[in-house]
Amino acid sequence: MPDFYYMKENFLKLPEDLPRDFELFQPVISNEKIVIERIISSGQHTPEGQWLEDERDEWVMLIQGKSEISFEEGSISELNPGDHLTIPKNTRHRVEKTSSVPACIWIAVYY
Repeated sequence: MPDFYYMKENFLKLPEDLPRDFELFQPVISNEKIVIERIISSGQHTPEGQWLEDERDEWVMLIQGKSEISFEEGSISELNPGDHLTIPKNTRHRVEKTSSVPACIWIAVYY
């Protein structure tokens, strides 16, 4: 088995040099069928008039912080720590806000 399977990391530990206006995407596991990543947000939102949309289904869980995601069809999901949602592929959505104190820590799974 490769050595990387034994590497221990803390999902909640933030980089010491994390810029306040920068969103960080860190791959955790990736192959041809699934991508798992950690996302750290600190006050970011999707720019006005833009939508996020992926060709894969997406599952996200907010581990820390608070956020709000809106969908083109009009619904809004407020997320608190532990909340998760599934976003079907090709669903247009926007991140309306993310907290900066504490920073948002997400786990995102694309499949």
